[in-house]
Amino acid sequence: MVRKSLTIALAFVGLLVGAGFASGQEVIQYFIAFGYSGLIGVIVAGIVMTLSGGLLFQLGSYYLAGEHSTVFRNATHPIVSRFLDITTMLTLFCIGFVMLAGAGSNLEQQFDTPTWLGSFIMVVAVIVSGFLDVDKVTNVISAITPLIIIAVIAAGIITILNMPSDTSVLEPLALEQNEAQGVLGNWILSAVNYTAMALMLGLSMILVIGGNYFNPREAGVGGLLGGFMFSALLAILAFILFFNLPEVDGNDFPLLAVFDSMHPAIGVIVSLILYAMIYNTAIGMFYALGRRLSAGHEGRFRVIFIVVTLIGFVISFAGFTDLIGWVYPLIGYIGIAMLIALGISWLRNRKRISSEISRRKKLAQLAELDLDPDEGLSKQQEQEVRELAKGSLVDGKELWPSVQEEVAHDLDSSGNSRFDADQRPDLKQDD
Repeated sequence: MVRKSLTIALAFVGLLVGAGFASGQEVIQYFIAFGYSGLIGVIVAGIVMTLSGGLLFQLGSYYLAGEHSTVFRNATHPIVSRFLDITTMLTLFCIGFVMLAGAGSNLEQQFDTPTWLGSFIMVVAVIVSGFLDVDKVTNVISAITPLIIIAVIAAGIITILNMPSDTSVLEPLALEQNEAQGVLGNWILSAVNYTAMALMLGLSMILVIGGNYFNPREAGVGGLLGGFMFSALLAILAFILFFNLPEVDGNDFPLLAVFDSMHPAIGVIVSLILYAMIYNTAIGMFYALGRRLSAGHEGRFRVIFIVVTLIGFVISFAGFTDLIGWVYPLIGYIGIAMLIALGISWLRNRKRISSEISRRKKLAQLAELDLDPDEGLSKQQEQEVRELAKGSLVDGKELWPSVQEEVAHDLDSSGNSRFDADQRPDLKQDD
């Protein structure tokens, strides 16, 4: 259980620690702009993130979600489900054009190039990637995420070792920063809005990743752990920016400014890493949106994909900082509505989820017997499998194979089982 939960947690962190988090601009507007109260807001955001992570991953697992709409349809009223589906598509588009704006600001800040040039290069890269194997490209770029995590932790240590002697000027300077629009000057609302916005960024994949695990308890624990890990990184980033505020004031990419102040060469490296992460987020947003809009008309995918990307490029000229200031809070409020709807569903179904956990645990035990070449299931046990699967919310024809596949993967990975994956190619999984 520990290994699976840790895998889920790391996937969760990888989804959320993208270009938006690593730029530092969101942290400035959502937290630092409120001074010391904003730093307390980081704790509030951490609590909400941790609880929400556990809830969302558990729901994804409970419904064995293959896509986000599976959870929406089963967990909410049809009207609410449709609203969440539409707003999820809106989020994909909004995050996409904000990333294009961020690409321009990144290169401008580091290399003094025109903002449109950095955005245009990103648009070309995104469109070209739409004609290639996107999974292979993004998997390579995703490997960069740990580098940003390491860099943030390193910057935190360096900040501690070089704390300013006079900290009295920090809060007044923090209060001069522009706060995110629409949070009504309230640091608690700002913290919750930020958390909901960040979750909306990865919502689709969070539910799908949860759906890949048949045990809702393991998925839920993984979500809780991932939320805690993300919150710890958020706290470190807020600490870095607050105590380096004189150096980062006025920059679109505050964290990049921190690394520039350490050494120009480090700034260049971090800038390129951030640009790659922006690409990873941008292609993910526009590609997913193109697929969703072309559903049922797959032949039109490329045209739709190119059109929405070019529209995003035009909107990106509004500027990275300004777009974050009003687009992200809007997404945040949508995310709050989503969390309320799914939270109510979780509360209503918590007893069923608990029963489902027990049911799937028993099915896993039976699957282990079934996959043991020296054991196998008796007629009575086969009937028990049918009864257990029939009692599940999920289609029994889908549940039992899912349990078998995951148990087979665990047995094959452990090396302590007589199960041979080569003899059951239908149950082999790619690591």
